[in-house]
Amino acid sequence: MSEENINAEDPRLDNSKWSDVLVQALPYFRHWVGKIVVVKYGGNAMLNEELKADVMEDIVLLSTIGINVVLVHGGGPEINNMLERVGKESHFVNGLRYTDAEVMEIVQMVLTGKLNKEIVGLLLQKGGKAVGLSGVDAGLLRARKIDKDGQDLGFVGDVTEVNPEIIQSLLKQGFIPVVSTVALGESGDYSKYNINADTAAAKIAIALGAEKFVQLTNVPGVLKDVNDPHSLLQRIRMSQIPEMIENGTIAGGMIPKIECCMLARKGGVPRTHIIDGRVPHSLLIEMFSDRGIGTMIY
Repeated sequence: MSEENINAEDPRLDNSKWSDVLVQALPYFRHWVGKIVVVKYGGNAMLNEELKADVMEDIVLLSTIGINVVLVHGGGPEINNMLERVGKESHFVNGLRYTDAEVMEIVQMVLTGKLNKEIVGLLLQKGGKAVGLSGVDAGLLRARKIDKDGQDLGFVGDVTEVNPEIIQSLLKQGFIPVVSTVALGESGDYSKYNINADTAAAKIAIALGAEKFVQLTNVPGVLKDVNDPHSLLQRIRMSQIPEMIENGTIAGGMIPKIECCMLARKGGVPRTHIIDGRVPHSLLIEMFSDRGIGTMIY
């Protein structure tokens, strides 16, 4: 890009500032090349077309410079929309979707068909090399049926085994694996199970020996005061988390996301983050700047 075009886009960013940005980013480029980063993709970043494009550009850039990115996606809102279209009411038990055989067919159709291939197509459009997978492919994810407090949830499962060979093979060939979280049952169980995408992403990160696990969410991160977006807690020690849950600082939908970060950390992933997917290029800001973004669990 010419200097004229740069200044036309943003006259405040002169050459010296551009050089500062690049110099700051260079050590991070060196650090991350060859490492594995698992990104759980969902929330508004998955619904807003502009944000979706930003995420795809970020991931293609990371892959292009030699960072091994694995993208794990959910799709709750899309599943809800499809259930509405077919006249099937969504039913939740303690926050988990009750998944009977009919709903499971729709979950598979939306996650492994529609959404997974849309994401792969967008990555290809941005110049990346991407391959879509589900947890069923090559036995990537195995799961056991969940009973929540004695209540039957249908075909909802918890990941019991990750067989990462297919992902490792694709990464070696320069592909970006895009994983939808439908799993096969354990040995002898050929049922398909609906899996929580956050938990699946954390367990995939552990199995791959990932250097970083990032969850893209609809909030800035963990807030000291939920009514004040400027009260972001940038770093939280794992030892602080039980007290923060007890006093309500971490509450509601943030609890399972924090628990997934803790799961990944205990499994050996050095860096875990919850970042705001509504911020354009939030993934690049987190990866390549001193300031970072969101909340890191350490």
